[in-house]
Amino acid sequence: MKRILIHNALIVTDGSTRTGDVLIRDGRIQKIGGDLTGFGADILLDADGKALLPGLIDDQVHFREPGMTHKGDIFTESRAAAAGGITSYMEMPNTKPSATTSRLLEEKFAAAAGRSFANYSFYLGATNENIDEIKALDPLKSCGIKVFMGSSTGDLLVDNSRSLENIFAQAPTVVATHCEDDPTIEANAQAFRSRFGEDVPMTAHPEIRSEEACLKSSSLAVELARKYGTQLHILHLSTAAELALLSHRPLQEKRITSEVCVHHLFFDKSHYPDKGTRIKCNPAIKTAADRKALLKAVSDNRIDVIATDHAPHTLAEKQAPYFRAPSGLPLVQHSLIALLEHYHDGLFPLPLVAEKTAHAPARLFQLKDRGYIREGHWADLTLVDLDRAFEVDANSIFYKCGWSPFDGHTFRSTIESTIVSGHLAYHKGEVHPAPAGMRLEFER
Repeated sequence: MKRILIHNALIVTDGSTRTGDVLIRDGRIQKIGGDLTGFGADILLDADGKALLPGLIDDQVHFREPGMTHKGDIFTESRAAAAGGITSYMEMPNTKPSATTSRLLEEKFAAAAGRSFANYSFYLGATNENIDEIKALDPLKSCGIKVFMGSSTGDLLVDNSRSLENIFAQAPTVVATHCEDDPTIEANAQAFRSRFGEDVPMTAHPEIRSEEACLKSSSLAVELARKYGTQLHILHLSTAAELALLSHRPLQEKRITSEVCVHHLFFDKSHYPDKGTRIKCNPAIKTAADRKALLKAVSDNRIDVIATDHAPHTLAEKQAPYFRAPSGLPLVQHSLIALLEHYHDGLFPLPLVAEKTAHAPARLFQLKDRGYIREGHWADLTLVDLDRAFEVDANSIFYKCGWSPFDGHTFRSTIESTIVSGHLAYHKGEVHPAPAGMRLEFER
């Protein structure tokens, strides 16, 4: 591996910022200090005061491999992630086939080896019937167990109360939940069908996949977690009402944690007339009041992690009428610069961004030597020019699907470089052709 020296960076880690150099050797951070140019390096990156953050750890992505690779695959989507400053990701089980056994899980790890531009792990999917697979899961081999307590594909919807009890009682690791109540959603959908037929307007999406549906399901998840002492992580919160279920305590004192996604912090229902199905996702993007409450909850520690729920579809698929248009947005390439808009607006200081995107997921999932800019840790870093604008257009998109919900938007920051496990994976618009992502390791 080449030695890399990052010179004169604004280093953001462990709750503070300072100017200095970072020396990388054999994939790890060898030294952090003042002027380290005397140590020599194969690659010198003169940061010139740009912000150096720990690479993002995205705890929720859908890279579509196997089975849906016309939308995206591990190679293409991890490449886009590296271009966006994401150095590690945790991928979901709703592929074809669904990753609901240890054998299928290991097949996904094998598919990522040598093909992923970012470090990786994969969730085991829960079903109504696979409690034996869940109980046998080695916590050192997987990031966690994903439970769809709302609509999903294949057999991944867990809607049997006894099955849910067994999963929460016997899961050997983090239980990450998608919380929406299916019967509530179905009743709402039928009510809109009776008014509009199949021509339901996109503006109805947050009323169909409503606050009530989210709160009912997340309340059940919290109830089960408290009953069994489960380590519960509630994914992609979208409503102000659900925040009452959460604690302000430090993450290390919590057994129930939560995540919000960048699109729920960026968009609200006023964007549906313009964006339409391009921002259709589950759970739905809701009101401006919900968005404001979620932003506040990031700052006051009720929300622990910020992620993407990256879920690409082709434009042709997204352009279908409401009920046939799939839910999900491609987000990994632009998630950090979208999040940094809140820094520019004075809402999120840089140490908070590092905490919610890197430090907190590293602690929550007990990652080994990841998530911080510390001597001895793996060098997973992103260098950001906070003062150079970036316009999203078709020519700069790395997603296989070829589009972004941010098409045409100009952000105030630009990702300059991404280093993955000590390898310069992305630099000034170019992704290095050799993937260098590693399988994530855990200390549990």
